[in-house]
Amino acid sequence: MDAGADGRRPSKSPDAFRTISEVASDLDVPQHVLRHWEEVFGQVRPMRRAGGRRYYRPLDIDLLRGIRVLLYDQRYTTKGVQKIFKDEGVRYVSELGRRAAAGF
Repeated sequence: MDAGADGRRPSKSPDAFRTISEVASDLDVPQHVLRHWEEVFGQVRPMRRAGGRRYYRPLDIDLLRGIRVLLYDQRYTTKGVQKIFKDEGVRYVSELGRRAAAGF
């Protein structure tokens, strides 16, 4: 991928898969936090390619953004978020992420 005139990469399509470094940057969390969330929240399952490299689909990113909203903005504990997953489901958390991305 060629760099643009400003030296940055051109933006990817909204449907493109993202690497852990891209997602960590977008969500403003360290990569190890995303790996931790995969362990704690079984609902987070990025695709893995050869060598174990993670690729996040748009739905994965919505889910991660929803988790971030619950933990950082609404101040839920990890156990609280697990309960929300159990009671409300993955769609609810993903919708929180989509709303956060849209600025609601």
